[in-house]
Amino acid sequence: MRILIYGAGVIGSFYAALFSEAGVETAVYARGNRLKILTQQGLQYETDRQIKTANVNILSTLATDDIYDFIFLTVRESQLHQALTELAANHSSYIVTMVNSLENYSVWEQICGPNRIIPAFPGAGGSIEDGVLHAALTPKVIQPTTFAILHQTQNKQAQELKVLFSRAKIPYQQVADMHAWQICHLAMVVPIADAYYEASDPQYAGKDRLVMAHTAKDLQTNFKKLAQCGIKLSPKKMHIFRFLPLFLLRFILSLTFQSKFGNIFMYRHAIKAPDEMRTLHEQFYNYLAHLSS
Repeated sequence: MRILIYGAGVIGSFYAALFSEAGVETAVYARGNRLKILTQQGLQYETDRQIKTANVNILSTLATDDIYDFIFLTVRESQLHQALTELAANHSSYIVTMVNSLENYSVWEQICGPNRIIPAFPGAGGSIEDGVLHAALTPKVIQPTTFAILHQTQNKQAQELKVLFSRAKIPYQQVADMHAWQICHLAMVVPIADAYYEASDPQYAGKDRLVMAHTAKDLQTNFKKLAQCGIKLSPKKMHIFRFLPLFLLRFILSLTFQSKFGNIFMYRHAIKAPDEMRTLHEQFYNYLAHLSS
């Protein structure tokens, strides 16, 4: 199996490292300063308190006849259309889109070609410091790598993805409706990111009782509105945000924000990607207003 990771940020670099560790032939497409770093020192990542270099091919261009079993697209939402336009010329059949977005998947297939999109979302987080990747998988009980197929003709590819993730020891789940899953994901992560931007000291947002109270209220309101508008909450555990008493939700949020998990998977991304999260904030609440109208 041949895999291309298109995008060499935290998520792309981490999945590339995991696939290469599992012995999968893996290439990484990068550009700009990240390409320069990868070309000079390779894809370096921390594991078990050691710095290793992943056995991956670093690409600055992608030929039309350079064929992969799957292309994992790991770019920001603002870069998505450009990336899909570039990938339209490549003859690989399937693009696994690990992107935060509410856009209809049919729009993406209009750009890159029919039956190519397999929507997904990563279960990982971390940072790149001095060119070295420091990342970890999200605990399976919280958020495994999630994907769905859009067409019945992709059943074979779904099984191949499961084998690939299992081989790389990546927890995963296949859901029936990826769009609903992503709506629910944004209903959760947008208020969490907002909390960091609202706090006077973002690193200690979990200690700010007023910020935590606002975040708890926003989370509960979001999921109540989604349920009222007929959106099937996915995964089912998201219903907890509808029914948990606000004081208890605020307490749990405070502990989570102050935990190691919160630092790795919430704080780092919110602080390093404020423009992306604010754009997603606007998209989500516009979507919610449209649903309610």
